[in-house]
Amino acid sequence: MDKMLYTATNGARQAMQAQTAIAHNLANANTLGFKSQLNTFTSWHVSGPGLNTRVMNQQNADDIDMSAGSIITTGQELDVAINGDGFIAVQNEEGEEAYTRAGNLKIDSVGRLTTGTGFAVMGNGGPIALPQSEKIDIGADGSISVVPVGQAASALVITDRIKLVNPDVKNLQKNADGLLQLKGGAVAPAVADVHLETGVLENSNVNAVGQMIDLITNARQFETNIKLMTEAKTLDESSARLLRNQ
Repeated sequence: MDKMLYTATNGARQAMQAQTAIAHNLANANTLGFKSQLNTFTSWHVSGPGLNTRVMNQQNADDIDMSAGSIITTGQELDVAINGDGFIAVQNEEGEEAYTRAGNLKIDSVGRLTTGTGFAVMGNGGPIALPQSEKIDIGADGSISVVPVGQAASALVITDRIKLVNPDVKNLQKNADGLLQLKGGAVAPAVADVHLETGVLENSNVNAVGQMIDLITNARQFETNIKLMTEAKTLDESSARLLRNQ
């Protein structure tokens, strides 16, 4: 196969894959705690007879932008945000431990503390379950204190502590559910140097304007590669006609 056609086809395929990652980021521009995917490209010369005039590329969207999103104030007692680095440990649908920065917590119908999307928040001994209470207070260290129903406001009782972790971000991978997990199924230990702020939430770190620019740029690159494929076809047909006329 002609190198020009091969490299143009590969370039078009990589541009389409990049568009998928960009579209996913844009779809989550307003998702609390969402970390955008980064598109990285690796290029190399195609080896073969003659000069190395063709360059191949490969797109990878596995890298994650771990920069913090903007903070919004809500004043809600169950809304929390990580102050600095770190993650909240939750249980995913498969029952495995995963990590998130989304702090819009709530209590479900059976008393479990969950994220806004329904993932159970992990505590000292597994998913956190809270008794019926008049008030819930979440400390900077993740400790959860409640005022039992019928008790005075001063009767705070510590019931559990949210598991806060700070693994090496290079070892994290993003799943289809938006949660992060350690590669190889490892579990990060709880640490004491991760702190929460209450009454606030962390927004997505997606730069919508920048992603729109990337979307347009990739669309133009795709069109350019399609034109190169058409040109390769034209050159091939011209060569065939010349050979027939010999």
